[in-house]
Amino acid sequence: MFKKILFLLFIQSFIALNVSANIDIKARTAILQDYLSGEILYEKEPDRSIYPASMTKIMTSIIAFDLIKSGDLKLDEKFIISEKAWRLSTAGYSSMFVMVGDEVLVEDLLKGIIVASGNDACIALAEGIAGTEEEFAIMMTAKAKEIGMTNTNFSNSSGINDPDNYSTVRDIMIMSNYLIENHPEYYEWFKEKEFTWDRTGGDPITQGNRNPLLYKNIGADGIKTGYLAVEKYSLASSIMKNGRRLVAVGSGFETKNSRSKESTKLLIYGLTNFDLVEISKKGKPIDKIDVWLGKENFVNVYSNQDIYKTIKKGQKKLLKIKMTYNGPVEAPIKKDQVVAKLKVIYNESLIDEFDLLALNEVKKVNVFSRLIRSLNYLIWGDV
Repeated sequence: MFKKILFLLFIQSFIALNVSANIDIKARTAILQDYLSGEILYEKEPDRSIYPASMTKIMTSIIAFDLIKSGDLKLDEKFIISEKAWRLSTAGYSSMFVMVGDEVLVEDLLKGIIVASGNDACIALAEGIAGTEEEFAIMMTAKAKEIGMTNTNFSNSSGINDPDNYSTVRDIMIMSNYLIENHPEYYEWFKEKEFTWDRTGGDPITQGNRNPLLYKNIGADGIKTGYLAVEKYSLASSIMKNGRRLVAVGSGFETKNSRSKESTKLLIYGLTNFDLVEISKKGKPIDKIDVWLGKENFVNVYSNQDIYKTIKKGQKKLLKIKMTYNGPVEAPIKKDQVVAKLKVIYNESLIDEFDLLALNEVKKVNVFSRLIRSLNYLIWGDV
């Protein structure tokens, strides 16, 4: 537990994580983030505009998942395949191979998008949800703005080449984080290595997941590849190791092999050069602080958010965690009242600060008890 007023926790150091000079990633633009702390571990022109190609399909899936979560869409609903969707079920395109007039389950369309990267499935889902792909793209862009993707515009549901369908690796990272945080049960589909479509009027078609990292023993569980001739190869990827998640996005890899090799290198770099430190968990008591004139002498405090920091390996004793408050805090104290601050200090400089809230209510003692305590304080200095 903390000492009275403050506590000091010495751990490996928190440093400025601008470490691009320590690793060379052969991509036009890239970014790596420690998911829980939000720290950026590597970046290379992260706000440079790109054509996201099939990484667009992450947002297509998110729109559907949000609607399922709200109860406005069901996995067992069926959408009818239009001619526009069917026309993408041809050689030269990533396809689920649907047929005109087919009635396909939403769940199958989503897996056809996520695993097989089916452009035809994207259009079928978009039309089924919004009536037209154009209207669906408006929904996608609105969602992008809502979650903080400030340099993105979607003009279609699949990522097929269009100058008005653009983003950045930073925005793709934000989108990936939203998917993982808000739809963990459906995010599981992104690590499935194959999908079998039991199509109408033909033998079942089984296709493998195009994400090369899923076939390496590094803990990869997503997310989405992309390719356009003008953009070259791209990949939004994520790994999970020992409770720690890293998210990477890169675009402008010259070859498929380079995409796989460089993305792996970037993720492994994050794992082996940095540690994730848990400071506190949302809603869990951190310590207690003194209370004056309350029916309880102490009140437990907590943070209303998870607090993590990413630190570079090999650095020690530069990170201090301090709890401060003007105390003792006088009762009455309401539950969830802000009563203290949690400060994160690196090398004697404040780098972050968080509110600490009262975990429970503390009522004030009666008049007689207040008088006795006040006298004790005046005589003995004992509060």
